[in-house]
Amino acid sequence: PRHKCGNQKGCPQNYFAFKIISGAANVVGPSICFNDVILMSSVKNNIGRGLNIALVNGTSGQLLKIDIFDMYSG
Repeated sequence: PRHKCGNQKGCPQNYFAFKIISGAANVVGPSICFNDVILMSSVKNNIGRGLNIALVNGTSGQLLKIDIFDMYSG
């Protein structure tokens, strides 16, 4: 069976599924999936160098904000 965000196991009721994939240099970009919705990815063109952050409401699952913190440039 297919599980949300491509996870190997399903989540219990009243839990959100998520998957965070770290990038690999310039070859594979990072991505963040939450409850079967891709929030950030190279395809959406909303990722960057450094820490990619998605802020989600823990009760409703609503995406509140995404941001990038470039740790290289200071």
